[in-house]
Amino acid sequence: MNVEIFQAINQLAGTHPILDATMVFITEKALYIFAFTLLFMWLFGNEKYKYTVVYAALTGALGLIINFLISQIYFEPRPFVTHHVNMLIPHIADASFPSDHTTGAFSLALAIFLWHRKIGFITVLFAALTGFSRIYVGHHYPFDVLGSSLVALSVSLIVFKASSFLKPIPNAIMYIYNKLLREPKNSPFEQKDSGSYK
Repeated sequence: MNVEIFQAINQLAGTHPILDATMVFITEKALYIFAFTLLFMWLFGNEKYKYTVVYAALTGALGLIINFLISQIYFEPRPFVTHHVNMLIPHIADASFPSDHTTGAFSLALAIFLWHRKIGFITVLFAALTGFSRIYVGHHYPFDVLGSSLVALSVSLIVFKASSFLKPIPNAIMYIYNKLLREPKNSPFEQKDSGSYK
């Protein structure tokens, strides 16, 4: 079933030039788009948005660490190693499961969603499109993408639930940022906790 779904999606590659170009763009640039989104939130958002950026970064890092550990324990060949694949972008024949692109995209998207529902809904949709693109271009099986999204969901919930315990990290980053660039009147360590981050 995993292979059948993969082939049903991947067989579209190479037959629709506009769709091909769109999928290639998404699969290559998705994490840059997420990085730009977080940077925009940091530069133009209020304090809550800045905290979200830090928690999203922590979530993404944790997700990729778990991916690395999984890949050391379990190795699944890429689809193009064992099957005929319409590959739109070359890729090294490393582990197919889990998908770092999908885990990274969903980790960041879900972290944003947990703090900001409206913008988070858009980022989750884009993360899903990112996962789809990984199948479309021939790099991952559907179960790789599904498993990676579950890893991302798990770590995002862990970070969200542990946000009060982790709060010294964004506090310190905010303090350094303000100290170096903004010269605030008060240190964030002296401010009362925001209700959203208790």
